[in-house]
Amino acid sequence: MRKMPVKPNREYRAMSLMKPSEQKRIQTDFYVEGYATTFNDPYVLFESEGNKYFEVIDRGALDGADVSDVIMQLDHQGRVRARTSNRTLGIEPDDHGLFTYADLSRSSAARELHEDITSGLITQMSWAFTVDKDEYDKSNRTRVIKRIRKVYDVSAVSIPANPGTEISARSYFDGVIEAERQELARRQRELELTKAKYFYLGVN
Repeated sequence: MRKMPVKPNREYRAMSLMKPSEQKRIQTDFYVEGYATTFNDPYVLFESEGNKYFEVIDRGALDGADVSDVIMQLDHQGRVRARTSNRTLGIEPDDHGLFTYADLSRSSAARELHEDITSGLITQMSWAFTVDKDEYDKSNRTRVIKRIRKVYDVSAVSIPANPGTEISARSYFDGVIEAERQELARRQRELELTKAKYFYLGVN
């Protein structure tokens, strides 16, 4: 199985559908569009020991983010199929999420990707980014991404379960899970000490 590269300090999410459209933002016969992510819509990001951990991207998370030169690839690697700096790729946050559209006409590799998308061989998109600010709500085990620092790429992906998603998620939630374990162990120790105290007082 082809593995996608995972670059240090970047987070990867694969959760969107790419498709052709009749309402084109760029006039080309090789047009595709989709949402790289949605806003204010919690999704299960990780599961450990029967507990589900969620993530949600705040509506304003992309305000001020660096999107100066975002590229489109296949599986986050290889040749560039489109990019924002030459206006063959567009990314626009709206009320629903991060809307992405591309003109895949500029190279043979880009046109091949368009064919794979229109034929239904490739249906998903993943994006790579870094986080500037986030919060964690212990009550519902939800990470809230408040501000994104930079968007690196929005890639069509051939593997629906992006391994980069789990790796980057694990790097964040390992600390959360360990903190929860320590808190549970502390509460259990306090309970045991309380029980021992009352038992001792009862005996005497």
